[in-house]
Amino acid sequence: MKMLRFGVLVLALSVIAAPVLADRLKDLARIKGVRSNQLVGYGLVVGLDGSGDKAPFTNQTFRNMMNQFGITLPPGVNPNLANVAAVTVTGSLPPFAKTGQAMDITVSSIGNADSLRGGTLLMTPLRGADDQVYAMAQGSLVVGGFGAGGADGSRITVNVPSVGRIPNGATIEREVTSPFARGDTITFNLLRPDFTTARRVVEAINGYLGPDMAYAHDATAISVKAPRDPSQRVSFLSLLENINVDPAQDAAKVVINSRTGTIVVGQNVQVSAAAVTHGNLTVTIQENPEVNQPNPFSDGETVVEPNSQIAITEEPARMFKFGPAVTLNQIVQAVNQVGAAPGDVMAVLEALKQAGALRAELIVI
Repeated sequence: MKMLRFGVLVLALSVIAAPVLADRLKDLARIKGVRSNQLVGYGLVVGLDGSGDKAPFTNQTFRNMMNQFGITLPPGVNPNLANVAAVTVTGSLPPFAKTGQAMDITVSSIGNADSLRGGTLLMTPLRGADDQVYAMAQGSLVVGGFGAGGADGSRITVNVPSVGRIPNGATIEREVTSPFARGDTITFNLLRPDFTTARRVVEAINGYLGPDMAYAHDATAISVKAPRDPSQRVSFLSLLENINVDPAQDAAKVVINSRTGTIVVGQNVQVSAAAVTHGNLTVTIQENPEVNQPNPFSDGETVVEPNSQIAITEEPARMFKFGPAVTLNQIVQAVNQVGAAPGDVMAVLEALKQAGALRAELIVI
């Protein structure tokens, strides 16, 4: 079983060791100022089959909505809103979104509603960080989860029935001004800041457009001289974003996921000369209770006497040696020879880091 689990680790390592290919500029960077904007709103979902909530703010919202429709509920009347649920509506306004276009939204219950399946979201304004309304949402929900319960209180739930989506459920009512056509330059921001990658991007652009067309501000931002006319700028960017660039290799890292036992070792990880031994201690406790019967006609009672057997087994620890400046394949082969499980590999890597033999950043997530 140990060798089987570690085989998954070796497979992951062999994938990382594959040669790095050139990436397009559009895969390495994003244009400064061209971004999405988060929107949020509060509304009501109606038409539920008795799975709504009973939160006090739901009643208050329902009364306010009825007042807007010209219907005043008598004081003291507490409507039973088993078919209504208070929800938050969230969405992401895409860059360059225009008035009248549609966007997807997510609807989430904020009360104690059991399910939003079959519900309809009433018209809900979606606001941005500046408290301005940028879209209006409404429509029937698509819920992937569901739940079922029995009369004895037993219940089963699949996925999350209190969250749903409405494809194209919001209509954009206000546009966000974009700085795309401003200034004489366009700035690319690298997704992974790196000085070497920034230099290679500048060299690739200047080699394609001519000298001094691009320059780097730091490890993230690269500015390129661009035409002012918006139409020409679009054509200009369509050429730039397809330029191939060889990104720099990342810093040496070892990432450990302690929850799942996953270990990922980067290609540039090296280990100084070190000897490692790792053994396993197994404690086994076996219970064999003994039953003592009384003699016939003795008026005695049957007695159960405990009988515990404890055994301690320590597997012989095998020592293996790492040579100086080993490669990734050599690290994998050395650990495979000792037959270590992922949990044992974690302990070995952490010990190597503390000893100063692991030349990489150790990240535990």
